[in-house]
Amino acid sequence: MLSIVNLLFISMPGGSEWLLIVLAVLVLFGGRKIPEFMRGIGRGIREFNDAKNNVKKEIEDGINEKDSKQTQASSSSAR
Repeated sequence: MLSIVNLLFISMPGGSEWLLIVLAVLVLFGGRKIPEFMRGIGRGIREFNDAKNNVKKEIEDGINEKDSKQTQASSSSAR
């Protein structure tokens, strides 16, 4: 198990590798396309987070609704 963790840390890019990656992106996309590309990534991340929060809220609302129905049923059956 320890060797797998060490292998993962070895495969992470270092400073010089990140520099090469940034230069390759700059050459491939050009200086004008990078802001548009980043804006698109930002919109995608925002939409993903909004969808995630909506699903989480729906699940919590469903759980709360189920709990409130159970308490109402138990209080009405106790009478």
